Amino acid sequence: MDLFEYNLQLQKENNSPLANRVRPKNLEKYFGQSHIVGEGKLLNRLIKADKIPSMIFYGPPGTGKTTLAEIISNQTNSLFETISAVSSGVKEIREVVNAAKNNLSMYNKKTVLFIDEIHRFNKSQQDALLAHVENGTITLIGATTENPFFEVNKALLSRCQIIELKPLSDDDVKLIILNALKDDVKLKHMNIKIDDDALDYLVTSSNGDARSALNALEIAIESTDEINGIISIDKEIMQNSMFKPVLKYDRREDHYNVISAFIKSMRGSDVDASLYYLARMIESGEDPKFIARRMIIFASEDIGMANPDALAVAVNVFNAVNVIGLPEARINLSEGVIYLASSEKSNTSYIAIEKALQDIKDNKIYEVPNHLKDAHYSGAKSLDRGVGYKYPHNDDSYQQYLPDLIKDAKYYSPKDIGYESKIYKKLRGKK
Repeated sequence: MDLFEYNLQLQKENNSPLANRVRPKNLEKYFGQSHIVGEGKLLNRLIKADKIPSMIFYGPPGTGKTTLAEIISNQTNSLFETISAVSSGVKEIREVVNAAKNNLSMYNKKTVLFIDEIHRFNKSQQDALLAHVENGTITLIGATTENPFFEVNKALLSRCQIIELKPLSDDDVKLIILNALKDDVKLKHMNIKIDDDALDYLVTSSNGDARSALNALEIAIESTDEINGIISIDKEIMQNSMFKPVLKYDRREDHYNVISAFIKSMRGSDVDASLYYLARMIESGEDPKFIARRMIIFASEDIGMANPDALAVAVNVFNAVNVIGLPEARINLSEGVIYLASSEKSNTSYIAIEKALQDIKDNKIYEVPNHLKDAHYSGAKSLDRGVGYKYPHNDDSYQQYLPDLIKDAKYYSPKDIGYESKIYKKLRGKK
């Protein structure tokens, strides 16, 4: 490397973003993901043993997927190639594969191919990798923010280990920030003072995304003038240095995960959790009528006869949402959620119809008892249709309604709770 190349490399390092400058080169400086890279954990062992299988790193932005790939690059004896699914295609894959074949046959060197945002590859592009992963020409490491079980071909998925990365904890983000202030090639030469409130705000507002935290830190420092040789960062400066985070809400995964958590929180009578997931859906642009429809289902499935008024409330919420729309309809949704979540619960209506349907599916389809058959036509009496029927308004004595072969079937078992306790006591009195 000559002087000009050295100077260019130095300028690149100094002018690259903080998040890139402080990217760790080994596991000792890698913070977070202790469940996979902690001492004795699987990925830690694989890296140390240089036994890297094909893998897909799956997790939110800023959690260390690319960093892990670079650490593997630094600590493996294999050749390491990187392409991005955003700007690369089958042509680039073929070039890497051809080079990998040559290096394997001529120098006995394996090739690890890292593909960032692998979920952006279409089916044909993913298929182009399959044979070469299968025969060991390349070891694939993919990184994706999307659930690979939705976005990656099953054939390719079956040949890779899925490594899930979690959002970083506040403690992990704080360590990354403090490490950057101490070790970064530029920041370590500055006299920077960040007060505790500013640091806490930066940590909590990053939502487990180290890149977001480091970008905000860099903006705060570079946009603040020195006073008496000190760059002082307070909470207000930090607030004005952070972009409002884009709320992640994947239509194929988060859509189902959040509505599932919403329903389960209402079922568990946790009003605050129910409102939290409601707010998350509203803020993410979820269709408010979809939310209201699920509330109607919930009112019958999970509250049912414990509070029959819940169904009317849920239907009224849907009608209000349909007429008013957002943003005002958020109040209607909130009122309905509070009512449903705090209501007494009973799933007996759901269980009852499921039991009855199962009997029908099991072909328990028997003849209607004669006394219950329609008798409103000429000649019905001659066939004993309706003969022996007791009109309940005039005769409250017991009569059999179910077919003979299932006359003792019990589908509905009321609970002694809420409004349903009245039914419970009434039916017990008949025993």
